[in-house]
Amino acid sequence: MKKTITLLLVLCVISVAAHEFWLQPHKFIYKKGDKAIINFRVGENFEGDNWNGNHSKINFLSFYSNGAIKDIANLISDNNGDSLTLPLTDEGTAMIVYNGLNSFIELEASKFNTYLKEDGLEDAYEYRKQHNELGDSSHEYYQRCVKTILQVGSKYDDSYKKETNLPLDIIPEINPYQLKKKQLMNVKILFNKKPLASSYVVIWQRVKNHTFKGYRQTDENGMTTFPVIKSGNWMVSTVKMIHLENNPKAQWQSYWGSCTWGYK
Repeated sequence: MKKTITLLLVLCVISVAAHEFWLQPHKFIYKKGDKAIINFRVGENFEGDNWNGNHSKINFLSFYSNGAIKDIANLISDNNGDSLTLPLTDEGTAMIVYNGLNSFIELEASKFNTYLKEDGLEDAYEYRKQHNELGDSSHEYYQRCVKTILQVGSKYDDSYKKETNLPLDIIPEINPYQLKKKQLMNVKILFNKKPLASSYVVIWQRVKNHTFKGYRQTDENGMTTFPVIKSGNWMVSTVKMIHLENNPKAQWQSYWGSCTWGYK
């Protein structure tokens, strides 16, 4: 793990492993009474493709608005690649939260080692090295833990910073739609409700068909800070991986987290 990671926005290059997953609304700012259409996206460079999942992939899908939490899993059908269409009946800062069921993947050794290095999973890489497993293929369960934050009308509330039941939870400490000029964004990352320290964090901005990418690392309180320019689409992403003991199918369990918001 890198000891110091400074935020440097540079043009993103496409990763060997296309594995980011996020919620992508057609837009982020709405009027009361609008309908939000939200795609489930997978890929790299904050572009990606539509997922091929459906209702059967959902552990939970929830809508946070005006202090209430609503189960909206029924709005996703059994059709592969289905998107979410959500009526926005109230003004406020709203949040959609998705947790997927576990999926399984097997990777050859070189690809898995590259994936660990690229995503700052040095603990897992060192474990493999110390146990002479760098030449072994990997067997991994992975789970998606993602959210997106919308703004409806001119009313603001604290739905955006509610702790959720996501195993890996990325929580903005400041409403992204109320950020002042030159104000820094603070984000807290929790794993199983506890601060996740020394986590490798990627900050993405997509604006005018260009993707910019920067890096951070959480402190001992699971916190990281970065500047935000109020244009384009933004995403914060991170990964947590744990070693599984005595599991007959997989040696690893990973949790992939992201949080998106955006501006006009």
